[in-house]
Amino acid sequence: MALSTMYTTLDSPLGELLLVGAPSATARGGTALASLSVPQQTRGATVRDGWRRDDAAFAGIVDQLRSYFAGTLTRFDLEFVPGGTEFQQRVWQALEAIPYGTTVSYGHIAEQAGASRAAVRAVGTAIGRNPLLVVRPCHRVIGANGSLAGYAGGLERKERLLHLEGATAGNRWTR
Repeated sequence: MALSTMYTTLDSPLGELLLVGAPSATARGGTALASLSVPQQTRGATVRDGWRRDDAAFAGIVDQLRSYFAGTLTRFDLEFVPGGTEFQQRVWQALEAIPYGTTVSYGHIAEQAGASRAAVRAVGTAIGRNPLLVVRPCHRVIGANGSLAGYAGGLERKERLLHLEGATAGNRWTR
């Protein structure tokens, strides 16, 4: 990220979140979100030299996250910093379309992204590269057999998010 990279942290039920963003003339609040990481996340962001802490720049994003964790927000209205390959972007768009409180399989995401069901591994890899945990809801994707599978933030956090959203009703997942 460029020298204009900003960050803040937020205490949450998942631990301290690291939010990274960049100024944007089109984003509500003036900040586009580039990354949202949880502690010990696989490939999670870490603060780098040249980044500046700017809590005020993330105020609107933090408000939405607090509302989500309080159970009063079911859909985020945020601008994201563009990134990823064309295939990753298709997969990430499919993630953003998963309704709050529901789960879908990796095969379903493959179909939504315009790939064959045989592309499940490639879809899983693209989901694993999602830099925006929680707000781009990769936690809503489970195995075809109903199992909790793969989450860069850890399966305990995935399960916690699904419970928060009430996704347990009608879904049977195993760990």
